[in-house]
Amino acid sequence: MSVASHVEELRKKHRTLSDAVEKAQKTPSSSDLEISQMKREKLRLKEEISRLSN
Repeated sequence: MSVASHVEELRKKHRTLSDAVEKAQKTPSSSDLEISQMKREKLRLKEEISRLSN
């Protein structure tokens, strides 16, 4: 897998997580812990994308 395709896969995962966070924040039954974990994973992906892109 090339770096460019790996970065694209990471971006897809980031977008998917972003959508999931938005949906969870609108749902009253979502736990703050679950949302917090998704946000941490989103940040980890963003940092990895940034590291690989430079």
